[in-house]
Amino acid sequence: KWHVPHFEKMLYDNAQLISLYSHAFQLTKKPLYKEVVYECIEFIKRELKDKNGGFYASLDADSEGEEGKFYIWTKDQIETILGEEATWYSKLYGVSTYGNWEHGKNVLMREESLSQFAKKMNWTRSDLVKKLKNCNQLLLAERSKRIRPGLDDKILTSWNGLMLKGLVDAYLAFNEDYFLELALENANFIKENLTKKDHSLWRSHCKGEAKINAFLIDYATVIDAYIYLYQASLDFKWLKEANNLAEHCIEHFHETNSGMFYYTSDKDPALIARKFELSDNVIPASNSILAKALLKLGRIYDNNQYTMISERMLQNMWKDAQKNVVYYSNWLSLAMHQSSRQYEIVIIGEKAKTIIPEAHKEYQPNTLYIPSFGEEAVPLLKQKYQEGKTMIYVCENKVCQLPTNDLKQAKSLIRD
Repeated sequence: KWHVPHFEKMLYDNAQLISLYSHAFQLTKKPLYKEVVYECIEFIKRELKDKNGGFYASLDADSEGEEGKFYIWTKDQIETILGEEATWYSKLYGVSTYGNWEHGKNVLMREESLSQFAKKMNWTRSDLVKKLKNCNQLLLAERSKRIRPGLDDKILTSWNGLMLKGLVDAYLAFNEDYFLELALENANFIKENLTKKDHSLWRSHCKGEAKINAFLIDYATVIDAYIYLYQASLDFKWLKEANNLAEHCIEHFHETNSGMFYYTSDKDPALIARKFELSDNVIPASNSILAKALLKLGRIYDNNQYTMISERMLQNMWKDAQKNVVYYSNWLSLAMHQSSRQYEIVIIGEKAKTIIPEAHKEYQPNTLYIPSFGEEAVPLLKQKYQEGKTMIYVCENKVCQLPTNDLKQAKSLIRD
């Protein structure tokens, strides 16, 4: 029975789960998924956020030499802290005297949904959520008195790229301004502390010092996150930064014979052999992330070089992806993007920023939004700005349909 986690808390896991649950909510509207996103971001802010906007790498599993000690509870502790509320709380989380962990300790674990438990107790789900919040705050206050697990306070560029994208995905799903504020703070940290003047990146930052030339995974995750941040913030600075980093990758990581990208730059000291990271793992392969990002940039900038590189990369991986789906899932996601109908949604005018979160209430993986307050040096934005109006154009293969100012009407033009 898989019910006890490894207690180490990793930034890259939380970051990717925030993106996943945000998309799941867009698709299903299940309140549980929203709660997970909000609680996960609150955890990251409380436990892993640097005062300057970066995010630390992880929290250890152990404290005081014991795995999970910071997070586990005895039944007596729950009853002392929660009083009368302990009875139903213990039922919900399976808390018992003998415990579900070692030495009579309990990992809090639900075996039924909040809706099911609320119905059993003759409560509404919202009433149960309020009660849970109060109880969890009491437990959190008590837990804060314990000796904390060790903190790995390195700020890794690639993991921050994943977290940045997670925050943007959460903002777009829930229109929570605070999530965008956190995202912008993090992006500015990356720009100011992890980016060099020649548009190359550092790998990590710790105690005020940036170290090690970045690897391909650092570039790929940051490029991808910046593209999404532009779509959320309407600040073309982030799109330009993504493009600068992409050009740097092509110049210093790209191997023209194979069409793939090395994991290390040609500016780094020579190794016995330069490797390619190709298979997706707990984090998708740097090549698959970059291939998807280049496809997006190619569509936005009408850059055939980016598009052709992305297509060739997928062709190279296609046989392997078909043989072993588990280790090539992000490549197969790219295949779906390349093979399905893809739309560019241009939203241009002074109300564009208010329309963007509304547009993302539904999960639409085959759409790429290109929002702007006015005309910019992007092909699909040229000659579309109308002073005093906010217009929406649905475009496919560089051809745009007649504009509308009604988002619902625009969405009706999008087909699977």
